[in-house]
Amino acid sequence: MKTVKELITQLKNTTVIGNDNVVVMHLTYDSRTIGEGSMFFAVKGTQVDGHQFIEDVINKGAAVIVCESLPQKIDETVTYIKVENSTEAMASIAAAFFDHPSKKLKLVAVTGTNGKTTVASLLFKLFREFGHHCGLLSTVQNQIDEEIIPATHTTPDVIRINELLEEMIARGCEYCFMEASSHAIDQNRIRDLHFAGIAFTNLTHDHLDYHKTFEAYLKAKKKLFDDVNDDAFALVNKDDKNGLVMLQNTKASRYTYGLQTMSDFKGKIIESDFNGMLLNINGDEAWYKLVGNFNASNLLAVYGTAFLLGKPKDEIIIHLSKLNSVQGRFDYVRSSNGIIGIVDYAHTPDALKNILSTINEIRTGNEKLITIIGCGGNRDAAKRPVMADVASELSTRVIFTSDNPRNEDPEMILDEMQKGVKPLHYKKTLRMSDRKEAIKMAVSLAEKGDIILVAGKGHENYQDIKSVKHPFDDKNILTEMFNAFEK
Repeated sequence: MKTVKELITQLKNTTVIGNDNVVVMHLTYDSRTIGEGSMFFAVKGTQVDGHQFIEDVINKGAAVIVCESLPQKIDETVTYIKVENSTEAMASIAAAFFDHPSKKLKLVAVTGTNGKTTVASLLFKLFREFGHHCGLLSTVQNQIDEEIIPATHTTPDVIRINELLEEMIARGCEYCFMEASSHAIDQNRIRDLHFAGIAFTNLTHDHLDYHKTFEAYLKAKKKLFDDVNDDAFALVNKDDKNGLVMLQNTKASRYTYGLQTMSDFKGKIIESDFNGMLLNINGDEAWYKLVGNFNASNLLAVYGTAFLLGKPKDEIIIHLSKLNSVQGRFDYVRSSNGIIGIVDYAHTPDALKNILSTINEIRTGNEKLITIIGCGGNRDAAKRPVMADVASELSTRVIFTSDNPRNEDPEMILDEMQKGVKPLHYKKTLRMSDRKEAIKMAVSLAEKGDIILVAGKGHENYQDIKSVKHPFDDKNILTEMFNAFEK
């Protein structure tokens, strides 16, 4: 607990109305979580403006209001802090309220379109193998050592991040690995955090429903590198043309990794199958349990990060070679009659192309590759025909189905997807909006040796339809259908 005066020492251009010696008990930007002694941040969001709830939160007991514009009616029992940007102020105050926890451990952020979850999760597992207490903030889940804390966003809000970091420190954590989404960077959710290092995986088409243009999306990612502290390291994928762009203007020490270019951490795949790959990293060969070029790149990011955090290369290889893939990422299941099932989170054109290309490189060509794919509702609609084009180009058969339609009509989403299918591929496509029936159809079409890819949802255990999350797990449904057709 700290006073208002203590919490705002780092803020500039503020106006305080009321008592700045008030003790703040709790921080929130959610009017539903107000309690006595709360400091409420009135944030102008994409859907709702928190300023409209100021009177309501005062009635609920809020002691301090942080806002960009003062209400017409000033309550003399309340302290008001007028700022230029509420999210920036929230980041600064949250760090101060929790006593700057990001400075007390080594915090590493991973950003990019694809691979964030795999890299952050593998780093967490790797450093646990080294014997360290660690924290993880990821799309799949947040975690403190063995305790799993459900994740609702790729990157939590800045108050929650600082709260989780404080808890990690209290429990002896020395490292925390986190995903940094473009939304989080743009919305100041990782502002005023102190990073030991940051890593960039790649940048491809995604989130244009939010950022509107690819340039704006790139700038959001680059902001992480522009703002990072000068005692951090920055590690980027040199195979991606945007990798070196990220390093422009950064104050951090600069490093690169790559499969196709001369880099600080250079990799080459020697051998690959559905069980893993033989990968050479800077002259050292080892067998890893991950599959595909994209995962070779992810392994390089993990190796490079661990090395830059001071771990010996031989020990990195020993521990890293033990690790399995992340839940919902090239998640592999085989039926008793020899059909291979793969569940993957691939929900961007590039991620889908990567995984289909990997499967095609490994398979002999005699097997069918049946892909089940959909696109989320209320999200970037421009990628829908592109996803369908990629799927139909690289698969033997494709079943278009629902992903998380949210508040859109599933059939309308499928209509938009099918516009991307070239005429020569029409005959290999089906559409079934019921995702369970689509998986059932794929299994019924498959024979021994065939491969079924269920893409788009990966680790998710629900399907969002009309704002209701219905239980749905691709891997469980696929396994259930395998068992049903074996009887």
